[in-house]
Amino acid sequence: MADRWLALEHGADPAERIAQVGAAYETFLREGTAPDPVREVVARSWRRAVGARLDPETMPPVELTDDALESYRAAHPLARVLPLFRDLLGSVAEDGAHLMAVCDAYGRLLWVEGHPGVLRRAERMNFVPGARWDETHAGTNAPGTALAVGHGVQIFATEHFSRPVQRWTCAAAPIHDPLTGRLLGAVDITGGDQLANPQSLALVRATARAAEAHLTGPVDPDVLTVSALGRDDAELRVAGRRIRLGRRHSELLVLLLHHPEGRTGEQLGLDLYGDGPVPPVTLRAELSRLRRILGPELLDSRPYRLRGTVRADFRTVLDRLELGDPAGALDAYPGPLLPGSDAPGVARLRRLVDGQLRAAVLAGADPALLAAWTATPAGDDDLTAWETLARALPPGAPRRPLAVARARQLAREYAVPRATFSQRTGN
Repeated sequence: MADRWLALEHGADPAERIAQVGAAYETFLREGTAPDPVREVVARSWRRAVGARLDPETMPPVELTDDALESYRAAHPLARVLPLFRDLLGSVAEDGAHLMAVCDAYGRLLWVEGHPGVLRRAERMNFVPGARWDETHAGTNAPGTALAVGHGVQIFATEHFSRPVQRWTCAAAPIHDPLTGRLLGAVDITGGDQLANPQSLALVRATARAAEAHLTGPVDPDVLTVSALGRDDAELRVAGRRIRLGRRHSELLVLLLHHPEGRTGEQLGLDLYGDGPVPPVTLRAELSRLRRILGPELLDSRPYRLRGTVRADFRTVLDRLELGDPAGALDAYPGPLLPGSDAPGVARLRRLVDGQLRAAVLAGADPALLAAWTATPAGDDDLTAWETLARALPPGAPRRPLAVARARQLAREYAVPRATFSQRTGN
């Protein structure tokens, strides 16, 4: 197949392929192998779903409803381009056979629009605003898989991991922040087998690119932009270039960003290596290589510091917290700072960012923000956050049983006495 992201090659019989992939799916569930004609992108997604211990009959959970949903999506960056989505995909969503959907970076559906009859059918599989359609919660599906692989993709009928979804076909493409490269979410069209064509995938890809172009503000070629949250290697953008750094250079850049006043060689050595002996020539060599990457005009020495205008995603989080905007801070936070780094200075800064963000979210007790925090890697195992979410949600809220169940699971893992847990959550 010329394009591995397309579900069907030219001339393929959709009904025959549904039967073939359906048989392969049952073989996979029994034996753990995915025979032809299953595409590799689908087989890998199935394996991720099994690794997440998903039931093939699973229905994605609805995490946000009513006011919590409204406040969350109103503050989301993709709200700015919702009119663009409607303009480009509106005719598809209104033709009586398809839906347009937009999700955030965690797979939460923010908007689902289309013909009322199709919307009612989609409700039966929880394809509704506020539902969590990332692969961990929904298995293989176009928006969730597009987020997982970082590429536009079609998922056709029996390629879906969840059986209740196998009557549908969808195409989705991820959307990134044009300045920082941060994943913002995905745009999707969902409908019947007729969507398994090159045009539907091209349409969502073009829509995603149009959204990114719309989100782009005036670009200053002299501004250095650094992305280091939720990734082991930092990425920098300068003068139209996008450069992925190695681990040590990522750590050095983050440390220099955190200390705009400058850092001596000795201080950087302690930040990177702790108290262990480090030959000064080793550090100077690393800084020399970093200067070649950045350009001599961007890195000073004696002390070492960055020149010019520098923007960094972790600084954005801290700045928004300082302004009393936890929603904006959480929206700018895709994950921990350089999570694979064990450099002492980076580890301290990582704890600072996570700790301040967590404290702001807990203090506000906003269900939407708490749900967003518990969806992050740092918040997934945060017992206090899950307990706070359980208390913040009103009785009868669809999300509350899930929050209580997760809090109860963590309480067992952390050996919290049952009486203490009941007192904290009211359950």
